[in-house]
Amino acid sequence: MTSLVEARNKPRWERRKDARPQELLEAALDLFVERGYAATRLDEVAARAGVSKGTLYLYFENKEELFKAVVRANMVPPLADAEELINTFEGHSSELLRQCIDGWWQCIGATKLSGISKLMMAESGNFPDVARFYHEEVVSRGGALLARIIERGVALDEFRPVDTTMATRVIIAPMLMLTMWRHSLHACHLDPIDPDAFLDCLVDLLTRGFETPGSRST
Repeated sequence: MTSLVEARNKPRWERRKDARPQELLEAALDLFVERGYAATRLDEVAARAGVSKGTLYLYFENKEELFKAVVRANMVPPLADAEELINTFEGHSSELLRQCIDGWWQCIGATKLSGISKLMMAESGNFPDVARFYHEEVVSRGGALLARIIERGVALDEFRPVDTTMATRVIIAPMLMLTMWRHSLHACHLDPIDPDAFLDCLVDLLTRGFETPGSRST
């Protein structure tokens, strides 16, 4: 029987074969956030995950496929959760909007995943195929979620009719700004923004702008 000491001394890729893909995704996420897309090298991802570069290629054909897997594993599930919330929510649409915005911050904005948003803002012009993928999997899906909330509110006479496409962009813009601020001036301890206060103000302004007279949520 292999002793505990012998097991601990084995390379990571020998001890945890089943965990390899997840370890690679975690290492890739860290490096993409730290260095950006262009500067992230597959041999460094493999080294951080404790496997050989050849092992990485068993799971991911290239850096683009690895990045796609990182996004699908980390950023798509919260969108699915939000879709389910919208499907089952029974309260006022303003409260639904608040819960979705708060959920985005808790699951993405306040975590290292927000670094992926920064990466895409900075590098999408140089990597159009990656940008198209991200737009389809994350941006378009997130916009569709917000549009559904607005349309729900209008249908229930809780929100006044608005240009839904433009309204979703108006909602997304300050959320992206908060993300960019977190990774720029805030990271340098310059002019910090309280994210909770920021999002409270955003939701208050949005709901007061959307709500019809007499329909205001409590």
